[in-house]
Amino acid sequence: MVVKVKTWIEDDNEHLIFGGGKTQILELIDETGSISEASKRVGMNYKKAWTHIKILQEYIEDDLVIVKKGRDSGGTSLTPKAKELIAKYKLLEKEVRNFSTKRFEEIFMADGEIIHCTKENQNV
Repeated sequence: MVVKVKTWIEDDNEHLIFGGGKTQILELIDETGSISEASKRVGMNYKKAWTHIKILQEYIEDDLVIVKKGRDSGGTSLTPKAKELIAKYKLLEKEVRNFSTKRFEEIFMADGEIIHCTKENQNV
C-alpha cells in the first residue's frame, strides 16, 4: 500500500496558481525551446498554454519565458526565475510526498500491521 498526494499552490481566493501541470509545461518549454511543442506534448492547445504562463507571470510579477521571434532564430527559453520556481515547487512536492509516506506508515502500518480488506475479490 502507498499513500498518494497532489500538491498545488492557490491564491487567497482559491485560484490555482502553480502545480504539476504548469511545472510540466515550463519544463517542456525548457527542453524543446517551444511553447507550441511543449503544449502538444501535454495535449494542450497553444493558447491555453500561453494563458497559463501569462497568469503565472501576473501572480509572481516577473517574466518566466523569453520568446525570440524569427524564422531562423526563433524559439522560447525560460528565465532564471522560471527555473527557480520549478526547483522550489519540485522540492516542496518531494518533501510533502516524503512526509505523507512517512506519516502514512506511522499511522496505518504501526506494529507491522497492514490494513486488510475483509471483503474478498471486491474493489473498495
